[in-house]
Amino acid sequence: MALALLVLLPLPLGREGLAFASFVAAVPAAVAAFAAPMRWPWGRVTLTTAVTTVAVLSLAADILYRGPKDYAALWETAEIPALLVLAGRQIRREPARQAAIGGFLVVAAFVLLPLRFLNAEPPVKGSAVVVLSALALFLAVAAAGTGLYLRAQDDRRARAVARAMRDQRLEVAGDLHDFVAHEVTGIVLEVQAARVAEYDREQTAELLARLEEAGLRALDSMDRTVRTLRAPEGSGAADRRTAVAGHEHPEAADQGELPPTRLHGLADLAGMVERFAATGGGRGSGEDGGDAGAGRTNGTGVRVTLALDDSLPGTLPRATEDAVHRVVLEALTNIRRHAAGAGRVDVEVTRAPDGGGPAVSVTVTDDGGGRFSGPLGLPARNGGGTGLAALTARVEALGGTLSCGRHGPGWRVSAVLPAT
Repeated sequence: MALALLVLLPLPLGREGLAFASFVAAVPAAVAAFAAPMRWPWGRVTLTTAVTTVAVLSLAADILYRGPKDYAALWETAEIPALLVLAGRQIRREPARQAAIGGFLVVAAFVLLPLRFLNAEPPVKGSAVVVLSALALFLAVAAAGTGLYLRAQDDRRARAVARAMRDQRLEVAGDLHDFVAHEVTGIVLEVQAARVAEYDREQTAELLARLEEAGLRALDSMDRTVRTLRAPEGSGAADRRTAVAGHEHPEAADQGELPPTRLHGLADLAGMVERFAATGGGRGSGEDGGDAGAGRTNGTGVRVTLALDDSLPGTLPRATEDAVHRVVLEALTNIRRHAAGAGRVDVEVTRAPDGGGPAVSVTVTDDGGGRFSGPLGLPARNGGGTGLAALTARVEALGGTLSCGRHGPGWRVSAVLPAT
């Protein structure tokens, strides 16, 4: 507003008899100077409406102006930069159709500004007007190109933000599937087993303790997920840089990848296998050998073994350790859901044969057994079935492979991941 008033300031100082000419030259310049720096929309007035109004007023002044040449030059010094700014803003900010129409009008008004000198006193030669219009066209193309470049940058940034938000949603969904669903599945099976088994006071206390621990772990996973979603943008970015550094994949920062809510590792496998073995009310028993093997039996007669190469912990990238943990977690969760009657489950994490480079192999095998009949076993669920697909994508993103299928009477999930 102040800039527009400043442009109009010389208006009362015009020579006598030239009030109309001064008004015709000053009004489009003042309106353009008002519209260029304004934040749009202003009430119900949009940027396109303002740009169209400015362009029409400028073109009308080219036709109607009859006055001294220096009057036209005076107010055009304010109108020229305002029209260039409006052209860039219109092309950058407005929807495609409106940007094209409004941008064309304001560029045309800018290029035709020299026409105002044809009817001025003294008039300017037509050849000079053509040269001035050519120069104006060059400036207008530069302003339009700048607007298009900034528009492309804005679109690219918006797509990057949308992609990052989508990746975050998928990461959160994966964490809920991997950790919360795993614990809830265990809780359901524990409760189902308690319905058909006769527990004494000590067994009941142990069962309740396991249910409490599983529930607290599920709540902890959900709390971490919620904290990730609620984290301010700044701290989220810092957390992302820290997590990516921990993954030892710094290039992920440039790709806008988001970290999981928590990284797990090989050190968590023994506890997870122990909790799996305890599902059903039995008490784990067995021994840990030099190869990190552990044999455990749950209350339903399942024997669970873990064979972990002693040389692996502490030597793998954090992202690889987390992927190994998720492979085992998904496999054990699927055994709970689809092979609750299995008699033996073997978990092996070893170094893979050095074919294309150092690698780690993780295998989870069960001997079948199918689902429990009667009240044991989980009811069929609508949806689901995305765990292995998401896990395959995670493993392949790290340069590994994942396969699953029948192995004898049972089922095997196997993955090979790079160890460097």
